[in-house]
This record gives sequence, structure tokens and C-alpha cells, in this order.
Amino acid sequence: MIDWYSRKVLSWRISNSMESLFCVDCLEDAIRIHGLPVIFNSDQGSQFTSEAFTGVLKREGVAISMDGRGRTLDNIFVERLWRSVKYEDVYLKGYTSTGELMVGLAAYFTFYNGERPHQSLAYRTPDEAYRTGSNGGATIVDLFGAVRGESPVALRSTGDSPRTESGQRRAAA
Repeated sequence: MIDWYSRKVLSWRISNSMESLFCVDCLEDAIRIHGLPVIFNSDQGSQFTSEAFTGVLKREGVAISMDGRGRTLDNIFVERLWRSVKYEDVYLKGYTSTGELMVGLAAYFTFYNGERPHQSLAYRTPDEAYRTGSNGGATIVDLFGAVRGESPVALRSTGDSPRTESGQRRAAA
């Protein structure tokens, strides 16, 4: 799970099954450590549409956003993260066991969050952008408000409460 604004990996798990419990564990871990997002976006995989997963979001009052079927560009930040993981780590190291993969990914995500600068973050790391809430590149315009006749609202994850003034920001996951 990543913060869209800063690209910071907030929590992660791997599994070789399509069960939802490892995703629920990951979600609850992210919420415990980083707090509640206003919006949680995912694809429509069975793990994310399961009652176990959506039930946690509903219980916590988090708005659920799901990508359209077959629309990988709807969740481009996660897709880009996994491309980076594959090409910068997994394909280069050729892990031979799940344990080896877990250790390798833990090291990679520590590097990714704390040392790997991102062009879209003005060459800052995700940790820096997340900590300071500045120079992030994932400002998302809420066009749904504009459809209802309200001013568009930019969305970003800061942990702030929602604001409705034009040009202000509210949290997203």
C-alpha cells in the first residue's frame, strides 16, 4: 500500500494465493502505523472486493474507490511501483525462495522509501515528501465536486482532515 502523494510504501505483504486475509493484515498494519486515509483506491481484485477487506474500510469510515475493470492506468502509481520493484530488484536478483524474497523486498522498500529520489517529487525521497508534505507530485483533482457544482478540490495524503475550500487538499490513499 502506498501513499499516492509521496509514493511512500506504507505497508506490504506477499502471498502465493488469492486469499484476502494477507491484504486485510496489510491494510490494518498501514492504518495502525499511519492513520486513516480519507479515500482508499485499489483495483477490483478479489482480495480488495472481499467483505473482509471492504468491511475494514467501511468500519473505519474510509471512502472506497476502485479502478475500472482492465484500466491499469487508473492506479498508475501502484503499477509504476511494481515495475520499479521488478526491474530494480526482483529480475536482477532472481530470488529462489519466499524467505529470500521477503528479505530482499524488505531491503528494497527501505531503499525505495529512504534513498531513491523521484523526479515527480522534485528529486526527493518518498520519506522526505511524506514527512514534510511538500513538493509532492501526485496532486489529484477531485472532479466529482465540480460535477456537483462545487469547486474542484485537490487531493493528497497528509493526514489532514478534509477541507472544501477551492485549492485546498484532503487526504487520499
